[in-house]
Amino acid sequence: MTVTLSRFDVRAWDGVQGRLLREDPYIVETTAEYVEQGGYRDSSDLAGRLGELRGRGGAAFPIARKLAAVLEQPGPRIVVANGEEGEPASVKDRYLMLHRPHLVLDGLRLMTRVVAAERAVLYVSSETAERSLLRALEETEVLWDVPVSVFRVPPAYVAGEETALVRAIDGGPALPTAKPPRPFERGVGGLPTLVQNVETLAHVALLARDADAGDTFLATVSGAGLDPVLVEVPFGQPLGDLVPSGLQGAMVGGLFGGLLRSPWDLPLEYDAFRAAGSGLGCGSFVLIGPDDCPVDTAADGVTYLAAESARQCGVCINATAGMGQVLDGLRLGTTTPADLERMAGWTQRVPGRGACALVDAAARMAASLLREFPDEVATHVDSPCPRCADLGPLPRYTRNHLEMS
Repeated sequence: MTVTLSRFDVRAWDGVQGRLLREDPYIVETTAEYVEQGGYRDSSDLAGRLGELRGRGGAAFPIARKLAAVLEQPGPRIVVANGEEGEPASVKDRYLMLHRPHLVLDGLRLMTRVVAAERAVLYVSSETAERSLLRALEETEVLWDVPVSVFRVPPAYVAGEETALVRAIDGGPALPTAKPPRPFERGVGGLPTLVQNVETLAHVALLARDADAGDTFLATVSGAGLDPVLVEVPFGQPLGDLVPSGLQGAMVGGLFGGLLRSPWDLPLEYDAFRAAGSGLGCGSFVLIGPDDCPVDTAADGVTYLAAESARQCGVCINATAGMGQVLDGLRLGTTTPADLERMAGWTQRVPGRGACALVDAAARMAASLLREFPDEVATHVDSPCPRCADLGPLPRYTRNHLEMS
């Protein structure tokens, strides 16, 4: 499940160079270069420019609505940059923190001014990202109006959930809490808190000097035995333009998006993927190649989620593990029609019942396999799958997380 990369292909789509990805995307930007390109300048009308910009953390929530919710609360306020990239096949946030730290910091600085925050926090789980941000902060200390710090937690799928983030910064474990209150109501230290993903903040920094920015996003494409790619792509581009032909399908948008059999003609737009029963999410696409098995892909994803459960909610403990066991059995040819019926019932009953959306992700993964690959599921019930047999037992996940160098 985890994409393990030390160096990978990074490129921008034609016509979008010079935004999130520079001409040479592997070079780490310096303070002088960033300032020369127009960075670390004020923007009097930034709030108005945000318009329809949506967050890039996975939920695609409109930034303007988040801002309004925080500004409705009495100050003082806090802004947190969320760089805890919990999706195991996504590398976009870590790339930005390592190679474009000033773009991230500038977006954070600008948002503290928009909401009149008294403090800013960079929340990460990568040690290399922490070092990169601390170096960039030391170089730009004189530019900050408020105290800013870097807070690192152990990597985990749920650690980037916004209430887990608040709980960790306040001294507790990085585990979700029941809602309400939401962080915009009562967040870090009990204060109204604006939480924004680091790619979102990078777009904010670009918008501060270019009103046409914000129409691209970073996609991580992996799987099918291919070299992983991080690509900056414009919205509206068909997914099929990013991938080779001959694929069986893909896990789209990260673990929460589930599986789609033929998403290649779908334009890379939020509404198009939502209408297909999935979502763009964090922009992660794990390809299912001609020699792969979609049942194995789904079982791998749900088993990973079961290992990453916060183990705070009974429905998540039981249903996520139960769906993982059914799918693991399906790989081995031991699952019965009654088992599948029980799993299908879970996919309908459990969404929305946990403190976070982990059990929702497991339910969507299982449901999407049943919906998109019914013939493959039926074949697995009839007899063991030779491809799954060649792969052997599923890994017993612990907290295996990506670290980029």
